[in-house]
Amino acid sequence: MDIISLPIVFDKEKIDSRFRLVTIATQRAIELSKGSNLKIQSKYKKITTNAIIETLTGKIDFLTGEEAQAALQNAEKMDYRKWVTEKKKPLADITEIEKDLKIYLIEHEREAQEDTLNVFNAMNEITDFKPLDKTEEQSDQED
Repeated sequence: MDIISLPIVFDKEKIDSRFRLVTIATQRAIELSKGSNLKIQSKYKKITTNAIIETLTGKIDFLTGEEAQAALQNAEKMDYRKWVTEKKKPLADITEIEKDLKIYLIEHEREAQEDTLNVFNAMNEITDFKPLDKTEEQSDQED
């Protein structure tokens, strides 16, 4: 089984420390584990190994320094609740659909009850069910 040769050599201009390399590779490994596609052709099967190779080959874009801080501040300023409610606005028409569905279900339930009652009445007419007298019950038990 092939493994990445140690020590790992990387471009010091792009990645300034091993800590940054590990941090970037970790974030990429998480993305890969959630189903993201590989950006390279790799013979390795492990997600972590592929993440490290992608990071070392420069296929992963990342921010450092002031750019990273600015991006983080923009992300913190973004009101996710507002964004989610904006995305849900087209769903406001669902209340109309729900009302129509409730009306349909009520009508369907009434029809089902009527059908059940009709079947029950028809069965009573066919069988001509009459309760037995006590004397008939006793004679049946004696036999």
